[in-house]
Amino acid sequence: MPMIRTSLAVVAPLIALSATASAQVPQSIAEPDATIVAIYHAEGTQIYECTADADKQLSWVFREPTASLFADGLTVGRHYAGPRWELSDGSIVAAKPVGRAPGKTAGDIQWLKLAVTVNRGDGKLAHVDVIQRINTSGGVASGRCEEAGQLLNVPYSADYAFLRKD
Repeated sequence: MPMIRTSLAVVAPLIALSATASAQVPQSIAEPDATIVAIYHAEGTQIYECTADADKQLSWVFREPTASLFADGLTVGRHYAGPRWELSDGSIVAAKPVGRAPGKTAGDIQWLKLAVTVNRGDGKLAHVDVIQRINTSGGVASGRCEEAGQLLNVPYSADYAFLRKD
């Protein structure tokens, strides 16, 4: 029996990685000639600020994300303004959006394709070129903002796929 448990312990993360990676990724965020470096699950908030436009109309404007990154139930890093992703191994990437696809429901933030603009450190993210935000849940601001400067934290979750172009 121990041999079976050991085998399952090794195979289970690979099955999970394959299942997440094989999610139907819309063409607008696909990166067909890339290799998956890692996929991490994120839990956190999308932070919005109540802002007045030129006509003094108030609306929620996205300010920044803040989330923890998880692998196998353990915290392995964080995601924050920039946008940036930082792992406990010291590697950090920053990126900019280059593709978008709608979330599955009106309350889910968009799926994104982001091109990496900064790589720091020698860890897992050192050679990442592209990030996909997929499988989003929540994160969309709703309701009326009543005072400029007011902040709104909206819970969300997503999977971030870190890719290296071949």
